[in-house]
Amino acid sequence: MAQVLRDMAVGESGRVTGFAAGSTPAYRRKLLALGLTKGVQFRVTRVAPLGDPVEIVLRGFSLSLRRDEADIVLIETLDQN
Repeated sequence: MAQVLRDMAVGESGRVTGFAAGSTPAYRRKLLALGLTKGVQFRVTRVAPLGDPVEIVLRGFSLSLRRDEADIVLIETLDQN
């Protein structure tokens, strides 16, 4: 099973590997326009108490994603060295 951004904890880092198969092209375009392109690295900085939204830092800015948006972003976790 692929990992999704929604499952990451505060302080973890990752890299975008793609988008879930069930996502619509318009939704993917929106996330791409926000900077979530394949290969971009990010770090989770905050998660709201109920898990929605999730805040990440990528490309030098903070981005908040709703739970359903974070659920379609496929990721790989990076070592915390």
